[in-house]
Amino acid sequence: MSHSKDDVFMIQVNEQPAFECPKDKTVLEAMESNDLEVHFHCREGFCGACRTKLVDGEVDYTTDPLAFIDDDEILPCCCVPKSAIKLKQV
Repeated sequence: MSHSKDDVFMIQVNEQPAFECPKDKTVLEAMESNDLEVHFHCREGFCGACRTKLVDGEVDYTTDPLAFIDDDEILPCCCVPKSAIKLKQV
């Protein structure tokens, strides 16, 4: 399925080349589609294993995360980008 430029945001992880994330995919799904290894256990925002630093940009949660995260962190399993984002995997 092809997406228009209005339907995708760019994601950059750890200074690697940026890749597209369609608005209908979670950040985790986009990372997996681009062969990035991400540790996760749930896809529902419960465990926090996929915790990632949000360096720049904004995300919107599809489910309120129940795992503890710091103000500068996101759970890619349950959020979608609202803008281009830069992430740092820890």
